Amino acid sequence: MGRNVKSLIFTTDIAIVRNTNADAILAVYPFTPDPAIMQAIHVASDRPVFSGVGGGLTNGKRSADMSLFAESWGSLGVIVNAPTSVETIKLINDVVDIPIILTVVNTEVDFAEKFAAGIDVINVSGGYQTAQIVHTIRERYPQVPIIATGGHSDESIKQTIAAGANAITYNPPTTSSLFAQKMKEYREFGF
Repeated sequence: MGRNVKSLIFTTDIAIVRNTNADAILAVYPFTPDPAIMQAIHVASDRPVFSGVGGGLTNGKRSADMSLFAESWGSLGVIVNAPTSVETIKLINDVVDIPIILTVVNTEVDFAEKFAAGIDVINVSGGYQTAQIVHTIRERYPQVPIIATGGHSDESIKQTIAAGANAITYNPPTTSSLFAQKMKEYREFGF
């Protein structure tokens, strides 16, 4: 769609969504996907949004329906959880024209099967092993777009990019931690 996405902020916090310099929003959360949450994020965001649609506990037709909602709200892609079945991926692929992004937490995935079902992009979320997982996937699939978590330091981000990630996801500071810093400044200046 003519956009070059290199950084994605991992949040559903509307205040953060409105105040980020990331290229896109990765809107994934640990609850059942909900159309109202998707709508709120899309209305608030002035950046492209990639929406989580389940695939683990929420799966099958529900994930496909959520994918259709995500596409109708303008998501540039849908993200499915690591345990998403081939059947669920096929159901999603039957109803949307936007990329399907598979989250992986290790390399013990039948990638060929997942690609055949409709996966377009890999999202690596492997904790301290992320760079190694990216490296392994990049060796096997040199043309596949890879998004990966950046970790907690500039060094881990650099390692993940060097391993072959096309885009980095990062966690923003919490609203409360940002507010705590602002309040500290206010107190120091006597406001």
